[in-house]
Amino acid sequence: MNTDRTMKVTVYCGASTGNDPKYAEWAERLGTWIAESHGELVFGAGGVGLMGIVAKSVLWHGGSAHGIIPQALADRERPYEGLTTVEIVHDMDERKRRMMELGDVYIAFPGGPGTVEEITEAFSWARIGLTSRPCIFFNLDGYWDPIATMYRRMVDEGFLTQESLDTLLFATSFDQIVPWVRNYVPPRVRTYTRTQ
Repeated sequence: MNTDRTMKVTVYCGASTGNDPKYAEWAERLGTWIAESHGELVFGAGGVGLMGIVAKSVLWHGGSAHGIIPQALADRERPYEGLTTVEIVHDMDERKRRMMELGDVYIAFPGGPGTVEEITEAFSWARIGLTSRPCIFFNLDGYWDPIATMYRRMVDEGFLTQESLDTLLFATSFDQIVPWVRNYVPPRVRTYTRTQ
């Protein structure tokens, strides 16, 4: 990534691979990009679905992968073997918080409701000043277009500012990510007044 220090990339993505082989192919590319850019992966520690593919690719290409997993999941399924570090936490809330604390940038790759929840929470925290890291949707073949449309609707209806929306990146290539991170300015923290 050629930044001044190692960038920790928190990735949110599916625990399944989806119906189209392109998702697995691009998950492998994501892992390769992280490792070859001298980044480090932060993720949910699982070895299944797209998250397992990303981790395997990072490690295969000589990168570091840090997994965060709640105790309940660790009791049911083993974290991906060979991770650089594995941190077992109390619950899902602590897992999400730790993934945000460790990451320098948050990337949502295609996934399901959990992926949407995680990147939405990260963006929400940025808007109220609880994190200063950029949020990115990797918009593979328009996967996140419905989310982008919903956010634009929020702006139109007065529930989100254009300034906040402009701090989100809907990326279509890895080359867009590092320049975005380098130039990122967190959204201005909003203050709200009580309705009379």
